[in-house]
Amino acid sequence: MDLSPRTRAVVAGRPTRPGEPLNTPIVPASTYVAGGDQSYAREDGTPTWIALETAIGELEGGTTTAFASGIAAVAAVLDLLPTGSEVAVPVYSYSGTRGLLDHAAKAGRLKVRRIEPDDVAAWAAAAEQVDLLWIESPTNPTLQLIDIEPLTGRRAKVVVDNTFATPLGRQPLALGADIVVHSATKLIGGHSDLLLGLTVTSDETVARELRDARTRNGATPGALEAWLALRGLRTLPVRLAEQSRTAALLAERLAEQCQPVTNVRCAGTMIAFELPDAASAEKFCAGLRLVVHATSLGGVESLIERRAMWPGDAHVRPGLIRFSVGLEDPEDLWRDLVQALA
Repeated sequence: MDLSPRTRAVVAGRPTRPGEPLNTPIVPASTYVAGGDQSYAREDGTPTWIALETAIGELEGGTTTAFASGIAAVAAVLDLLPTGSEVAVPVYSYSGTRGLLDHAAKAGRLKVRRIEPDDVAAWAAAAEQVDLLWIESPTNPTLQLIDIEPLTGRRAKVVVDNTFATPLGRQPLALGADIVVHSATKLIGGHSDLLLGLTVTSDETVARELRDARTRNGATPGALEAWLALRGLRTLPVRLAEQSRTAALLAERLAEQCQPVTNVRCAGTMIAFELPDAASAEKFCAGLRLVVHATSLGGVESLIERRAMWPGDAHVRPGLIRFSVGLEDPEDLWRDLVQALA
């Protein structure tokens, strides 16, 4: 049966044989009795993470590998690159990814080219010159967009961090990307209670290499975390739709009704906007009563922060605010924003 992505998010990876649990249970196993398909969890996985990998693979259209965290998934992808490879990355992008790239560059293992997200010509040139394009679209935290499809099929391999868009918003493999990365800690998990990363690829050789990297580095997810991510995936369609509607409403009001707010951008459940300086941004965040002043994103609760406060994002404009919109009533969120801005 040809199912919609919304339906696949609910049913993919679910047990189907009579007498089985409706939902894959938490299987906290490290080792198995000899003679079966599995022998040791670090190498062969557990039924819980295999169910999660199956479900994400159906949504993204490839083979999924689950990792202990999003940054572990990023590290595994970079681990595949030969020494001396050059990677292009957006100037504004996840600080953890840029931190890994900077570390590899200082060690002399990789070369790094930083490109402004909206510099179309520079991205096109890099696609023919470097070994790997690392794309975020929208970028973190500025929510700028990079057109993926024109950059595929060139010299460079293309990796897309799809955390913000989720598999329901976009399937980069269908656009020609080689690998997709997710921090399932965020929208897929959806409840700010787990750390987990994912890679997806339609190239089975690359999939085996990523699993080998996971085994080699011991970057395996816990059974509980995999179960929580799978449970979160089941409600992702409704959470994503509702949070995105609220984000669009709040972004429109911020752009039209609020001073001194400028440069409002909205992408899915995320809003970015600017206040005049660091001091006013910090005062605004501290003045919120409902929206939580905290890092991370994608949970059911609304979170907000001034991104330049973090050392890895010190180059971001000092008054830029990243706002992850949750499931609270939009009017309650709006009143909180207004009183804090006042």
